[in-house]
Parts: sequence; structure tokens; C-alpha cells
Amino acid sequence: MTITHASFVTLPVTDQDRALRFYTDVLGFQVTVDLDVPQGRWLQVAPEGAQTVFTLSGPGMGDFEPGSARGIMLVTTDVDADCARLAEAGVSVQGPDDLPWGRMASFRDPDGNGLMLLTEAPG
Repeated sequence: MTITHASFVTLPVTDQDRALRFYTDVLGFQVTVDLDVPQGRWLQVAPEGAQTVFTLSGPGMGDFEPGSARGIMLVTTDVDADCARLAEAGVSVQGPDDLPWGRMASFRDPDGNGLMLLTEAPG
């Protein structure tokens, strides 16, 4: 096998503009692609410098169920500060909690896709 990285993760959404505001304004992601294609709008966002991007897949862009993505781990250097920022933005956050692999919290985007924040344990 010669796989080097994941190209993108699909996040099914009902309203791409609403999702775009959440991922850029709340999470601080940047738009990497925003194109009109025959099937609809190809919209991708990512944290600055990330190899893997997130495709905000709206109606017509595949057989995806909005809110069905789960277990997407976002690594952060300060989970507590990020949780405070999410709460200030009105996002319901569970945690953070101390776990053997680090300090972790979870939240959902406006469509219910499940995301997690992790500050990795040293070592």
C-alpha cells in the first residue's frame, strides 16, 4: 500500500451557506474550493495548512444524509480555550474530559454532524 493521506471527508449538510458560516466563522476554517459543477456546488473548507479538507456536501451532491457524519476528530493545541469559544458562539459542547490519549470534547455542527476536539496527551 502506498496511501499517503486522506484527501477529503464528506460532511452532508442541508444548507451549504449556513454550514459555510459555521465552519469559517465559528471554527476558523478557510474555503479551499467553491465551484459550481453540474451536480450542484462543490464546497470545501479546511483548517489552515491541513492536508485533509472537508466537503460540505449539499443536496444533489451524492446520496448522503445530512447530519450522519460521526467521529471526526479535530486536533487542537488548547481544547479548553476552543470549547469556551464554541460555547460563546452558542454551540453545545460536551466536555472536555481527561482521557488516556488526551483531553477531549465533542460537539455537533448545525446539521448534527458529530465532531470532536482533542488536545493530545504528551508522548
